[in-house]
Amino acid sequence: MIGSVLLIDDDTDVLRAIGNYFEELGWEVTRELSGEAGLATYDRLHPDVVMLDLHLPGMDGLEVLEKLRERDAGVILLTGNSDVPTAVRAMQLGAENFLSKPVDMAHLSAAAARVADKARLRRVNEALVHQGGAGHGLDSLGGSATMKAFAHQISLLAQSERTTVLLLGESGSGKGWVARMIHNLGPRARLPFVEVNCAGLSSTFLDSELFGHEKGAFTDAKDRKQGLFEIADQGTIFLDEIGDLALELQPKLLKVLETKTFRRLGGTREITVDVRLVAATNKDLAAEVEAGRFREDLYYRLSVMPVQLPAVRERSRDDRLALITRIFNDLRTELPDGPSQVGAEALERLLGYAWPGNVREMRNVLERALILGRGQAAVGVEHLPGEFRARPGPGDRRHTPLALEELERQHIERTLRHHGGNRTRSALELGISRATLINKIKRWNLDI
Repeated sequence: MIGSVLLIDDDTDVLRAIGNYFEELGWEVTRELSGEAGLATYDRLHPDVVMLDLHLPGMDGLEVLEKLRERDAGVILLTGNSDVPTAVRAMQLGAENFLSKPVDMAHLSAAAARVADKARLRRVNEALVHQGGAGHGLDSLGGSATMKAFAHQISLLAQSERTTVLLLGESGSGKGWVARMIHNLGPRARLPFVEVNCAGLSSTFLDSELFGHEKGAFTDAKDRKQGLFEIADQGTIFLDEIGDLALELQPKLLKVLETKTFRRLGGTREITVDVRLVAATNKDLAAEVEAGRFREDLYYRLSVMPVQLPAVRERSRDDRLALITRIFNDLRTELPDGPSQVGAEALERLLGYAWPGNVREMRNVLERALILGRGQAAVGVEHLPGEFRARPGPGDRRHTPLALEELERQHIERTLRHHGGNRTRSALELGISRATLINKIKRWNLDI
């Protein structure tokens, strides 16, 4: 990943050769001829990586290294001599790497990329400590071109307060958070935001929840009740899992969208409301229409502005980092006695994970880590679930000894989690019968 580098060397040829190479790779390069000038430049620019010559006029390389490490800089030491004792001393002082000249450029650029990556992780943790609840805006979606374009789209939608929005994406991908952001960033921000999940509710109960009922409308209707559309008047209503809305309620929702009027269950009076609708689903609504489970006219009315949310695994490393930061900040307000930052190795494991459960799974994992890490400064790998402890992060190639049976157990557990506990689909992927899978689940007491 591209970053910034400060070169400190009294040899102008070295400065030119290494500097030009890194500039061609897209790095921002600054050059200095002495340790004193290098320290002043570091204090001004705070580059990701410092490449420091060991033998300098005036202040020598090891002395400069000590002062750079006091500033928490990531330093790669360069020398013309293969001096093992000096290399050991440099590593003790905190150098990230020690390379002899003439240096192999590919090796140097790989080392620089690792140091720059660590610098970015360190800055994220500093943000976790100092920003508290900051970063709840659209910037917390991430800095990649894809997510910046997505954030811009959300910003435009927020201002178009009468436009119906349909959020599409996998379960747990953050559709509820985006719906709230659309409300919070728009003109209706100070007015009600009401959320209801359309899945798993009977049509009568959901009818009563959304539109209210009159006294005596059904057996338990002992009093008149306002519906959520009335409560959300002038504000926003978020209908999650809209693909599960009962067919008999779909005409009523379509009428509200087209006329802004409805009747309570058992009522005869038309009620008028001004409500912005944001809907979300993880289903393919076009396929639902084709199958006769969703009204075509309602589908087109909802699809005025469809927005596709990317799954966590489809987001860049930096975007996942921004997401972890936001969730961690949120959770720290709820669990203030938990760790104030995430350890580097734990963060690598979090960044390298596929997150089949998306944002919801990420929040659960981080909440668990904060609870288990109470009283400690940082979240460690030991505070993460088993699949993270057994899985090396990117660049971590250390061998973790595992018995074959334990490896099988972990693989089956991960497969079950990926399929949401569905035994049939998991058995099919594993290449075993459903009965065999169930026996293994019982044997290892897998609670999935």
